[in-house]
Amino acid sequence: MTAVIVWTADLTALAIKVPVDRPRPFVTEPQPPPLFIGVRGDSFPSAHAATSFAAAVVLTSFFPRRWPVFFGLAVAIAFSRVYVGVHYPGDVLAGAALGALIAIALPRLVTALRPPRPAQPPG
Repeated sequence: MTAVIVWTADLTALAIKVPVDRPRPFVTEPQPPPLFIGVRGDSFPSAHAATSFAAAVVLTSFFPRRWPVFFGLAVAIAFSRVYVGVHYPGDVLAGAALGALIAIALPRLVTALRPPRPAQPPG
């Protein structure tokens, strides 16, 4: 379930990037230079933030007492994308929201679409 949710978040973020077509910060603001070179593609939303927050939400549903670890890692990943100069803060906020939304909605959608089980006879 975790892998499906993370992949869905990643693919959704990539699908949104195409029509939005927002250039990365180092393209529009060359100074200071980014700390990480070699990033391709558009900036909005951050797929790293989407996948890390999707994973944090779904893993928290399985291991609720570990939520500070999962969300701490997700926040660190999202912050690192801004810190190294490959995303704007809004990119990571949108990615985080997208990932969390997918992690909440996808299991509910699967449950809603699942055919009802036949009634068991008493006995």
